[in-house]
Amino acid sequence: MSEQILVVDDEKELADLIEIYLKNDGYTVYKFYNGVDALECIREQDLDLAILDIMLPDIDGFHICQKIRENFYFPVIMLTAKEEDADKIMGLTIGADDYITKPFNPIEVVARVKTQLRRYKQYNNLSGKQKVDVNEYEIRGLLINKNTHKCYLYGKDLQLTPIEFSILWYLCKRQGTVVPSEELFEAVWGEKHLNNNTVMTHIGRLREKMNDSAKKPKFIVNVWGVGYIIKK
Repeated sequence: MSEQILVVDDEKELADLIEIYLKNDGYTVYKFYNGVDALECIREQDLDLAILDIMLPDIDGFHICQKIRENFYFPVIMLTAKEEDADKIMGLTIGADDYITKPFNPIEVVARVKTQLRRYKQYNNLSGKQKVDVNEYEIRGLLINKNTHKCYLYGKDLQLTPIEFSILWYLCKRQGTVVPSEELFEAVWGEKHLNNNTVMTHIGRLREKMNDSAKKPKFIVNVWGVGYIIKK
């Protein structure tokens, strides 16, 4: 069975073009020109990936992405007519996996789709689309296992405190998504009132143990004013 892809864009010619290229590569495509019909499709179909335009006549792409992330892990690629960092940060914060700026070559869209689907299957090892309990992540030489509470970097055992392990696990679990400091603090410490100094201190210690420079990070990236992300 071919992967099923949702395409949402109110520019009909562009949506039709993306559909043609994806179908030529063997994908099943569900195409819509508005957000309401797209949300209905998300509820009814077993999707593998979504391509969402930000600017839609009824519901914007950010809202659709948020709805997807309430129940699903499959990749989301956002389309935008303007290359603005604010849009990209917003998209990453709510769970988008990639961005493509208009105008673009449809061949690039197909390439990005293949990359996201490959990463999705490789890193998360998900056979279905509903959220499941993943007990281990492997990211560019970093291996972390929830069951054994062990973490290895390039085969070397990382001696982490329970707090450090919880921070790293949560960031790996949300890999590719910017995790706001407030969310990270609540998830790890169980408190809603953010103590940013506590978060920064533990992130700093974690980076030291991983030899991960804050200026040129390989793993934990600080998105200033927002939070932290481990990129895919």
